[in-house]
Amino acid sequence: MITPEIVNDQYIVQVANENHLRLAETICHEMEESAKARGTGIAKRSPIYVMEKMLEGKAIIAMTLSGDWVGFCYIETWEHGKFVANSGLIVHPEHRKSGIATRIKGKAFELSRTMFPDAKIIGITTSLAVMKINSDLGYQPVTLSELPGDEAFWKGCQTCANFDILTRTNRKHCLCTGMLYDPEEHKQEEKTEKWNFLKESKLYERWMRIKERILLRLKPADRSRSRKVNRELETIA
Repeated sequence: MITPEIVNDQYIVQVANENHLRLAETICHEMEESAKARGTGIAKRSPIYVMEKMLEGKAIIAMTLSGDWVGFCYIETWEHGKFVANSGLIVHPEHRKSGIATRIKGKAFELSRTMFPDAKIIGITTSLAVMKINSDLGYQPVTLSELPGDEAFWKGCQTCANFDILTRTNRKHCLCTGMLYDPEEHKQEEKTEKWNFLKESKLYERWMRIKERILLRLKPADRSRSRKVNRELETIA
C-alpha cells in the first residue's frame, strides 16, 4: 500500500481515487497548455482516460492541505507488464520550482515498483528537470530501440509536435530522450557507477542543441539526405 505523504506541511501526495475525478478535465487542460508553452508535445490525454487511471489506482496526485490541485502523474503498462511508464507529469504553474514534481515522480516510481516489481520502468522526455529526477531514481538514458516495440506505445506520440521527426527516422531518433530503470540490474551486488546527471548535464545540453539543428532542419522530401544523416547520427550515438 502506498501511503499518502505530507510535504513541508503544504502538500499531500497520494494515489488518486474517485474523489479526484472532478479534476480530470483541469489536469488535461494544463497538460495541453504546458506542451504549447514549451513548444514540445506530450501525448494528449482525454479526461476519461485520466479518470480511468484514477479509478484503477494507477495515478498519483498532489493537493494542497486545503484541497487545491497541485500536480499529477499516472502509470501505464506495455507488453503485458514487461514495461511500465510514468507519464503525464504536470505541476500547476503556481507550484512549480517547489520540489513537488520530485515528490510526485517519487511516488509514481514507488507505485510502479509495488504494482509491477519485475517491470522495466521507462520514460521519454525533453525536460532536463525530469531527466534529473529520473536519474536520481536510478534510470539510465537508453536508445529508443530499448523501449517497447508495441505500436500502441508509439501511437501516444502522435499528438506531439515532434512526431514527424520520430517517423522520418524510423523511430531511431527524436528530440526526446528515452530513460529506463531495470530492476534486474539493481539486484546485482556489484553495480556500475550511476550516470551522474549533474556532471554530464552540460554535455547533454550541447548534444541536444546539435540534435535539434540536425533533426529540425531535415526535410521529409529529402530522402537521400535523410538516409545519410541517419547513418551519421547512429555513428555519433
